[in-house]
Amino acid sequence: MANSDYKIGVVGVGRMGSNIARRLKEVGFSVTAVYDVRSDAAKAVATELGAQAPGTLAGVTQAADTIITVVTDDAAMRKIFAEKGDSLLQDAKGRLFINCATITPQTHVEVEALAERAGAQSLEGCMASSITQARQGTLYLMCGGKRAAFEQARPVLQAMSKDLRYVGEAGRAAQVKALVNMVMNINTAGLAEGLGLGAALGLDLAMLREVFAQTGANSRVLETDGVDMQNRDHECYFSAAHASKDSGIALALAKAAGLNLPLAEATKKQYDRMIQVGKGEMDKSGVAELTFPGRG
Repeated sequence: MANSDYKIGVVGVGRMGSNIARRLKEVGFSVTAVYDVRSDAAKAVATELGAQAPGTLAGVTQAADTIITVVTDDAAMRKIFAEKGDSLLQDAKGRLFINCATITPQTHVEVEALAERAGAQSLEGCMASSITQARQGTLYLMCGGKRAAFEQARPVLQAMSKDLRYVGEAGRAAQVKALVNMVMNINTAGLAEGLGLGAALGLDLAMLREVFAQTGANSRVLETDGVDMQNRDHECYFSAAHASKDSGIALALAKAAGLNLPLAEATKKQYDRMIQVGKGEMDKSGVAELTFPGRG
């Protein structure tokens, strides 16, 4: 099939969903419908891309054969895949759902079962990248679900990603993504503490970051967040609220496995604190505002 033969719907056109839609349109896919609980946002993206902005979820299913969902949490996911009322599952036979939100593994398992009951297929497409990568089609994607669904989705997934990995059955990709974000969040909070202490000691932070980069203190977040922490540039790519949510997902998995993760718990408390002081929509790098002297 040519890219233009695919009719793509996107549910959830925030920072990630809208840029996925733009990318797919750019490389020749037919983006036929977009939907968001913020109807004005959906209409704006629809106008930009020459797509429909149906007022119902069922309208998206009617207009598309492959539907990408990027919603906020389990509750939103269950709402769009409700068994009654307006839902993506209405007349969904033959449709393929690619679900990209970071939600609990069990919810992905439930959605797969619901989709199959409706004669459709469901696949996790968990993203370990941010807004720029969504726009450029260079996401790192971890996929979970039936192998047949993955193969059917492959052309769309390849257009979205630089690296594409099939992890296994439904729920497995979400488990891996939760661990990715848990470790990333710990590293981010740790970096904020290291740079914050460096600032308190009067060290040259540019020098300190260079030393970190060449030693065991190096990390991916040093590259992405170090300068931002120093300069207090917290433009949001991945919010503190999302960091809290994702660390919470990982901690729930740990509890079920009988493990105690004190670093993950401490990190979640830092992001919870950001939410409490009204900084939940700030980028995760904003955790530095809690650790640098004179900022809190």
